[in-house]
Amino acid sequence: MKKKIMTLALSAVMAVSLAACGAGGNSDSSSSGSTSASGSSAVSDVSSASAASDASTASSGEEKPETITVKSLNANKEEVDLEVPYDPERIAILDMACLDIIDSLGVGDRVVGSAGTSLDYLQDYVTDENIENLGTIKEADMEAVMACEPDVIFIGGRLSSSYDTLSEIAPVVYLSTDTEIGVVESVRKNASTIAAMFGLEDQVDELMADFDERIETLEAFAEGKTAIVGMCTSGSFNVLGNDGRCSMIGREIGFENVGVDANADTSTHGNEASFEYVVEKNPDYIFVMDRDAAIGTDGAQLAQDIMENELVQGTDAYKNGQLVYLEHPAVWYTAEGGVQALNLMLQDLENTLLA
Repeated sequence: MKKKIMTLALSAVMAVSLAACGAGGNSDSSSSGSTSASGSSAVSDVSSASAASDASTASSGEEKPETITVKSLNANKEEVDLEVPYDPERIAILDMACLDIIDSLGVGDRVVGSAGTSLDYLQDYVTDENIENLGTIKEADMEAVMACEPDVIFIGGRLSSSYDTLSEIAPVVYLSTDTEIGVVESVRKNASTIAAMFGLEDQVDELMADFDERIETLEAFAEGKTAIVGMCTSGSFNVLGNDGRCSMIGREIGFENVGVDANADTSTHGNEASFEYVVEKNPDYIFVMDRDAAIGTDGAQLAQDIMENELVQGTDAYKNGQLVYLEHPAVWYTAEGGVQALNLMLQDLENTLLA
């Protein structure tokens, strides 16, 4: 309760301060001191004041806006306009794809609290004693989030039910991967949204530079080929459609995913399938993501031990050496939607299919 009172008091002080700043007459921003980032890329309408970097605003004598409006999902997973601080100094991260993007943009030094992760390339945010441990991407430590006094909080879908509670602490930016537009476009859109908050929009094209070309190369390889995409978890094999995890293989790269069932929602953990089903479909390729390895389940059966049974060994995919284990399962499972994650995901496919 004391923390909440302190937070409310601080909010009141900040409100008075902002009002005083507005009275100073900043002629280069709107009367509310806010700019907007909207449109298909979530930043196409950002005004010149918002889009300017620290360096350009300093050289021109313009002041940075106090806030910027971006597109974010809300607790109901609906896209809404959200006003957030421009160029925030204190960031709380509860989503690895967002942390990946923030790290790629070079503003990781603003992170004051992070959820835990096993991802090698993000370990500095876990081991740094100056960065608060905020729990997991599925369950936030609310007291720790409040204690780190963030200017903004980033979450993914696993914490959508906590959106309203977290919003009492600071504005919550909730971004996701949209399978309808694809993983690459989702990464571009979300990176643009985050970049706009720091005036770093000009970096996005460079970060995304070669992804379309790499997708096209893989798409040419996949033409006319069938596949089953699945996930090993708790000793079973779950088939994935084109509506969730690993959807890039079927949607953007273009393998004909013969495991797709239009009447089944496979976006979370897929649908458990028998190996007789795999034999019946007899795809050219079988792609396997090891969920237990991704989340470090103690004593879990390895994906190879689950998959390489007598039935699967009779499929064309196995006989032709086309049973593919995705090399970075933790990336596919916990960071899909990040810039560096997308690079590693494409590498997993390129190293197997194009080598």
